[in-house]
Amino acid sequence: MLRLHDTLTRQVVPVAPAGSRILRMYTCAAHGPAGLADLRPALLADLVRRVAERANLRVLACRNVSDLVHRDDGDDHDANGASLDADTLALNMRAPEHSPRTSETMGLVIELIGRLIERGHAYATPEGAVFFDAASFPTYGEISGKPGSASDWPLWEPVSPSLGRSAGGDAGAAWDAPWGRGLPGRDVECSATPLRFLGPHFDLYVGGADLCFPHHERARAQSNAATGQEAVAHWAHSGHLLFEGRPAGTGHVVPLSGVVAAGLDPLAVRLALLEHHYRRPVDLTWDALRAADEELRRLRRRVAEWAESPSRPIDDAHSERVQRALDDDLDTPGALRLLRDLEADESVTPGSRFETFLHFDHVLALDLPADIGRI
Repeated sequence: MLRLHDTLTRQVVPVAPAGSRILRMYTCAAHGPAGLADLRPALLADLVRRVAERANLRVLACRNVSDLVHRDDGDDHDANGASLDADTLALNMRAPEHSPRTSETMGLVIELIGRLIERGHAYATPEGAVFFDAASFPTYGEISGKPGSASDWPLWEPVSPSLGRSAGGDAGAAWDAPWGRGLPGRDVECSATPLRFLGPHFDLYVGGADLCFPHHERARAQSNAATGQEAVAHWAHSGHLLFEGRPAGTGHVVPLSGVVAAGLDPLAVRLALLEHHYRRPVDLTWDALRAADEELRRLRRRVAEWAESPSRPIDDAHSERVQRALDDDLDTPGALRLLRDLEADESVTPGSRFETFLHFDHVLALDLPADIGRI
């Protein structure tokens, strides 16, 4: 059964809920221009889903997409959401059951803010803003390991008709709320969305390490304060992503389209990330992506060669070792090494190697059978 490192407890623990066959998982997605940095936590969520489903768990997945443009940024977040959808599809990531835009859940956001005010965790100002009262949540900082006093943060920001902007960047758009016309703060949607679609207590919250503090600390505070309980059972974070030595996030967005324009298979990005444990920082380079592209093509040729031989059952010994690696905190580098050991093991028939590689391609999702019939 899948075990993951829980960022909150600092322990590797089973993530499947006891006594249930459903795993409820939320993924914190793009909050700016979509790029490779957004794809790493999305890949983590996809791997969790695929490994869990191999264990006969039903995964109920939810992912938010921010499509609001605040007056201090100029990105077209609705286009960013479309880009994220297209990029995850290109990397063979399963679509979540629920993936609402923030603009589609405004009623939920306003309802949540009202509940926080009623419970004494938030307050409205005469100007029409609403802030979370950080002092009302003393365990703030436990996920990131940065305890201490936190400043109050905005849940609702007043916007004048001339300055308000929302989905697609249309000037003049905002929403009416009991506190005045405005926009939600940047953190509240990551409480309102999962609580609505996954329930008041769900199993796993997945995100990138770059958003652990303060965004996920705030999401936990809001969700726990609204529900009166620990709303999320486990937290999992992918490591920081660099590209050519620079953070691949805000200010240095590397789009997947740039990889494709360079003539590389988009799944080379998936393979390059799988070569590193999800929790470790990764510095992707063009050389690494080109090497991953060559390796991907080589593996597909090998699978196509084995397909010419009679089929044989999956090799149990190699298969069990690969599965243990995946179950143990998603050790994808270890799983790939074990599969390469199988590739080189001439004592295993080609047909058995073929079936074993295809079996694990349901998790790796590298389209390894793509060259069958082409050689």
